[in-house]
Amino acid sequence: MEVQVNGDDREFPDGSTVADVLDALGTARQGVAVALDGQVVRRASWAEVVVPDGARLEILTAVQGG
Repeated sequence: MEVQVNGDDREFPDGSTVADVLDALGTARQGVAVALDGQVVRRASWAEVVVPDGARLEILTAVQGG
């Protein structure tokens, strides 16, 4: 399936969850927020929420500094 991740088109296996996508991208779990088609996905649901074909996924990482 094709998913847009932070504006880039990417391919993932059908039935991939948010957690599967993060793992495939090598994204650390600490300080990360995820939105699927404009809706925030709670961290507790990442392993359950299936990303549909054609979805838009935004992965945001908190950055510390000043």
